[in-house]
Amino acid sequence: MDEFVKVSNLVKNYGNLCAVDNLSFSVRKGEIFGLLGPNGAGKSTTINILTTLTEYDKGSVSVAGLDTVRDRNRVKAFIGTVPQDIALHPFLTARENVRFFASLYGLKGKKLKEEADRALAFVGLEEKGDVRTNRMSGGMKRRLNIACGIAHRPGLIVMDEPTVGVDAQSRDLILRSILTLREEGATVIYTSHYMQEVEEICDRIAIMDRGAMVACGTEQELVALATDRKTYEVEGKLPAGLDRSGLCGRILLLPDVKDARFTEREGRCVLEVATALEFDGFMQLLQLLEREKVTLRGINTREPNLDAVFLALTGREMG
Repeated sequence: MDEFVKVSNLVKNYGNLCAVDNLSFSVRKGEIFGLLGPNGAGKSTTINILTTLTEYDKGSVSVAGLDTVRDRNRVKAFIGTVPQDIALHPFLTARENVRFFASLYGLKGKKLKEEADRALAFVGLEEKGDVRTNRMSGGMKRRLNIACGIAHRPGLIVMDEPTVGVDAQSRDLILRSILTLREEGATVIYTSHYMQEVEEICDRIAIMDRGAMVACGTEQELVALATDRKTYEVEGKLPAGLDRSGLCGRILLLPDVKDARFTEREGRCVLEVATALEFDGFMQLLQLLEREKVTLRGINTREPNLDAVFLALTGREMG
């Protein structure tokens, strides 16, 4: 896919504070690109630069081949923004809010009405068009926030924490709507503190820390950067007199096994077997345990996720 957004050697300073430090990345056309980082990592500054709200000191930024400084007005017309803070007029109806924001992009007359109604239907608010915003729930306001950002059919949609504080039903609807936007050809830059959301919808993920890019790639590529193993937790009844150390030694002889040990958890004996991420010896492990007369009660797989990757790469938890 083509590079739709390209950020090259971007630098932004606020006095002695370097908010963005020689940042480079690209977003492909038609993908959902996750932008993650702990508080103070430079995400908000980067987003503000992308959406032409903030000027930068060095580097270059382009959207659909347009320079965000030289072609600022054309770029602004091409972008839809869904901010973290609710950006709605409380005393206007849902339909009036969408029409107002869409009109800022030049829509008028019949086209304005049609696109506003389409955007409301897209986020499941077609029957709430005449309801004033101050009478809506938090989840409905979040969905209306999205409708206002997409009514002009932008090619690039920047979403900053669009599910903060919403109920589970609204969150699921918002995530489904983002996937639909991608299917319709939009490119999405998405920030969130909810790792499960990022894992669910993002094609690629960038992790920032202290203004710089720490890592960028698919979830699987990022996991491979942070760790080379996963863990099987085997719980079972052990035969009397079992040589635990000897069993662990035999397990370690299996291909791609990194470690094997017994641990005690609240009176339960658990065998932990760490393996390579790509492990083909699971059946061999089961056969070995059967030969050793271990009666299995359950096996859980503990695989690395984005939370673990984030902690390994930044030294901090998300939040």
